[in-house]
Amino acid sequence: MSYNFSKTKTEFDKVCEWLSKEFSGIHTGRAAPSILDGISVESYGAFQPIKNLASITIEDPKSLRVVPWDKGQIKDIESAINMANLGLSVASDDMGLRVIFPMLTTENRTKLVKVLKEKLEDARISIRKAREESIDDLKIADLPEDEDYRAKEELQKHVAEANAKLEAIFEKKEKEIMN
Repeated sequence: MSYNFSKTKTEFDKVCEWLSKEFSGIHTGRAAPSILDGISVESYGAFQPIKNLASITIEDPKSLRVVPWDKGQIKDIESAINMANLGLSVASDDMGLRVIFPMLTTENRTKLVKVLKEKLEDARISIRKAREESIDDLKIADLPEDEDYRAKEELQKHVAEANAKLEAIFEKKEKEIMN
């Protein structure tokens, strides 16, 4: 009888998805509507994502156009983007907002890579926590010694695979930022 690691693999997949989502929020100097996904605006007494309040389109490679459906929301959306502290410039006009992505300097690129490394380390910590939970589950399962050893070896293979995925996600984003 071998131990079922499906719960652990699911946890590992969630961590990889989380890291990808976090990395998508870090801009590389190119306009990407996904950077605004995490920003909420207070609208009619409730917080709403910007995409629920306005259309977001790519105007050119360095800017987005945000056109609110209710023109009275322009100031609220503008302040929400500024308060998100994403390093973006926002200019309002009669049509809506223009979100401008600044050019990345070498210094800014280095800072972004540091942020990427911090998020990668957070993901690795989550992987280690999931591994520890699985090891605790193995102790509770009270398997014979040789099966316990094989299960731990299999768990370590899954951990190595998850860490390799995390590393691949990091390297892809690092390459994107440094180029």
